[in-house]
Amino acid sequence: MSDNFPEFLLADNADFPDAVFVVHTQFPRFILNIANDDLEWWESFSKEDKEQATDEMAHWIERATVFYDSEINKITD
Repeated sequence: MSDNFPEFLLADNADFPDAVFVVHTQFPRFILNIANDDLEWWESFSKEDKEQATDEMAHWIERATVFYDSEINKITD
């Protein structure tokens, strides 16, 4: 991925008015719904990669949540 794009993005959608999404643009690519912690992987994993990604899911959710909190704090400060 190019250095011209951020690792995380915030997203929303009028069809999901109560949701705010964090999109991870680098491997492993995923989208996290902050409202309910639903996580959708955008990767095709090998069996080994899938096991590792599942083991690290809490890590990725935490990083996405920290990003979200940081962005919201920048907006509200």
